Amino acid sequence: MLHADSRADNATGGSCRLSIRQRLPGRQALARLFRFGVSGIIATGIHVAVATPLIYLLHATQVSANGVAFVTANISSYLLNTLWSFGATPGRNSYLRFLAVSMLGLMLTLGISASMQALGANYWAGLAAILSVVPAVTFVLHRSWTYK
Repeated sequence: MLHADSRADNATGGSCRLSIRQRLPGRQALARLFRFGVSGIIATGIHVAVATPLIYLLHATQVSANGVAFVTANISSYLLNTLWSFGATPGRNSYLRFLAVSMLGLMLTLGISASMQALGANYWAGLAAILSVVPAVTFVLHRSWTYK
């Protein structure tokens, strides 16, 4: 009897372990998430590298410089994420979906910023909230919609 009970426990424990293991992201998903993060950092650097000289060297307004920088960084981010993070083929439809998700990310950023400001939170708390929410939401949307 003890032997039969041990086998039942092992079978149950083994299936629970498989179930938990199956729920964890695989290597490909983790690698994709890592590349998505690196692409975001690179796109942010591109934005800064475009906006800063426009403002300080060409005396552009912050609005126009950041507008040009956003477009440049967004296209760069699209290409990095399409080719490297998600291993997809660039195309008009996927770029339009990518842009829609980017705009949603911008709206989330502004909404979180406004909410945190209204709550009296400091800049760093707002930034932490943005960095906790926006990349996760945009990654999931890109994975499930942009590159589906």
